[in-house]
Amino acid sequence: MIVYLDASALVKRYVAEAGSLEVDALIGEAQAIGTAVVSRAEVAAAFARAARGGLVTRAAVAKAMEAFNADWEHLIRLQLGEPLAARAAALAWEHGLRGYDAVHLASALVWRETLGEAVTVATYDQELRRGAQATGLSSWPTEMP
Repeated sequence: MIVYLDASALVKRYVAEAGSLEVDALIGEAQAIGTAVVSRAEVAAAFARAARGGLVTRAAVAKAMEAFNADWEHLIRLQLGEPLAARAAALAWEHGLRGYDAVHLASALVWRETLGEAVTVATYDQELRRGAQATGLSSWPTEMP
């Protein structure tokens, strides 16, 4: 299985919360794991937000960030250029997506087209999930928690 992880799924890999064990299992089963380069900023922002909100300690967030940075080079990182940004803009308009969700959807679609194989989008974002399904991508988890 080829898995595209958005930031909402990636965060669960590094911060113990509902869905973390399932994300780890999915990653373990995947033949290839990819994400958009914007995920790097989104994950760091989510970690910082969790620390500011007192959901996790600063030490735990620092450890999570260190682990994420170590894993980053092993992910397939889909680059954002003008053609992908234009496609994301069209998807945002068509599916009512927020900006980064549209970038994630465009990235997953381009990856599928480049590989010529099915790509499963792992996301805990309801709008991105709907967009993935509407464009013929498989979404994971099959049922939202």
